[in-house]
Amino acid sequence: MRVVVAQASQRGVWDWDFALEILPDIVRGLWQTVQATLLGITIGMILGLVLALLRRSGVRLISWPTAAVIEFIRGTPLLVQLFFIFFVLPSFGITIGAFASLVIGLGIHYAAYTSESYRAGIENVVRGQWEASVALNLPPATTWTRIILPQAIPTVIPALGNYLVAMFKDAPLGAGISAGGVLLVANSIRSQTLRGVEPYTVMGILFLVVSVPAALFVRYLERKYGYERT
Repeated sequence: MRVVVAQASQRGVWDWDFALEILPDIVRGLWQTVQATLLGITIGMILGLVLALLRRSGVRLISWPTAAVIEFIRGTPLLVQLFFIFFVLPSFGITIGAFASLVIGLGIHYAAYTSESYRAGIENVVRGQWEASVALNLPPATTWTRIILPQAIPTVIPALGNYLVAMFKDAPLGAGISAGGVLLVANSIRSQTLRGVEPYTVMGILFLVVSVPAALFVRYLERKYGYERT
């Protein structure tokens, strides 16, 4: 990091030169946060669909444990899950890097939420579609891939977009396991310079620069797919 220790006592509440000096470091940290978010949401959407299908299984030995896992993940804080992945798993011989732990933690945590969105979308498919598939004697794989999922997934796209925005705001929790990212950079600058106003303010502004357009895009998806908030 290029930041030189600042003489805090000789500076005012806000120093524009210092803010511009730390801006490149904050931007690099933000890019790490964006990367973790994109990788995490990819895992969350794929794993969430798998969990939704397993929960709808007619075999109770599959559906019940899946439901229990989903509720457990939804009921525990993300930060605790990150601590478990990064600090506890090495005790069992499983060592994962800090950034990878953040991505995996985000993916698993939000998979539990996206699975419920997928399940709601699947259950909203009219019963006649299922009955027509049975009447035509279609294989289960064809029923799911050609009939059910193409109708269910578009209705949950806005909800997935909301989870993307929420994940972006949760990704800085990776600072708790030194996974990099914008919050870790801001904390490091504050500890080195004894100034917190500029790094945290710049971080907040950059978050708005990214999250506001993302939120507007989600609103567009809501209008396009007729999604209504509850």
